[in-house]
Amino acid sequence: MSLKSIVKNGIGSGSSKRWISRSKSHVASDVTPIEPIQQGQWANLPPELLLDIIRQVEESETSWPARAVVVYCASVCKSWRSVTKEIIKNLQQCGKITFPISLKQPGPRDHLMKCFIRRIKGTSTFLLYLGSMLSKNKSSKFLLAAKRIKRAARIDFVISLAADDFSPASNKYVGKLRSNFWCNKFTICDSQPPHDASVQQNCRTSKRFNSKQVSPKSARCHLVSTISNVLFFRKKRNVHCIMNYIPISAIQKGGNAGLTPTSLPQIFDETICPSSALNQASAEPLILQNNAPMLWDDRSKSFQLVAAVDPSHNVSPAERKRIILQCGMIEKDIFVMDYSFPISAFEAFAICLTSM
Repeated sequence: MSLKSIVKNGIGSGSSKRWISRSKSHVASDVTPIEPIQQGQWANLPPELLLDIIRQVEESETSWPARAVVVYCASVCKSWRSVTKEIIKNLQQCGKITFPISLKQPGPRDHLMKCFIRRIKGTSTFLLYLGSMLSKNKSSKFLLAAKRIKRAARIDFVISLAADDFSPASNKYVGKLRSNFWCNKFTICDSQPPHDASVQQNCRTSKRFNSKQVSPKSARCHLVSTISNVLFFRKKRNVHCIMNYIPISAIQKGGNAGLTPTSLPQIFDETICPSSALNQASAEPLILQNNAPMLWDDRSKSFQLVAAVDPSHNVSPAERKRIILQCGMIEKDIFVMDYSFPISAFEAFAICLTSM
């Protein structure tokens, strides 16, 4: 029996297999706990053998849906979970999305993470998938969902790990996007506070969450980015993003995007670590601006974002031209979304929603 069959049929049976459902249910299935991890017969494997098994699984299952086997390994027992956590690298290092924590980690620097967004007008929802178009690749991995909610003087997009649960009290709640009255300026808010206490002053309480029914972890709105998005009549879209928790030094040689979340989700207390935060509140934030298109098609609503830097910053010419995010309509209600370091899938998805 192959290693994959052992993991799926033997180890993946029972509680751990029920823990993972298929992505066609439009739920980020790898964070849907059914019952607690128990220490069973598989917990007594020699550490060297266990390490070798999980390393082989990690190397062989490189894309979804086969990559769900890696999640099976983490759900077997505590010892398997610990070894899986040790082997799995963050998204920037390996370029592979495994656990929901990857959605809050910066993308790889050397290539774009290819995703697409499916718009469902009837329910005002937007579904984010990893991979190519759903119509041509039915195995595309569901990542995030957003629901458009009209308010009296603005529009909100609630972002969740599930397409049927947008409650701020839910453990699927990730964050939200809020517009101004004219819908040309937006703010991205994270459901979790930044790691660094020095930037707590930038966080504010949302009046919407002043309810006893909302859990404490959902009760605050932590500002991640401010965006202006204006579509001039029959001219290019003007997008300008201030990434509050990503320093400009991130795109310099050897730079990083701040504190990268690496913790795997817990079974009973499902928390999503916040976007990378500046070490100092006074650090200069990264600004993203339009990359001038060679050809503009106003029907595609497309845009490309690169870093806005001046000559005083030590940034290479290649890094100045590197595309960090691109979005555009490729079919009716289907939008391509490709992103890379230093922004995360959550941030990229929210920025793209401002054009929809």
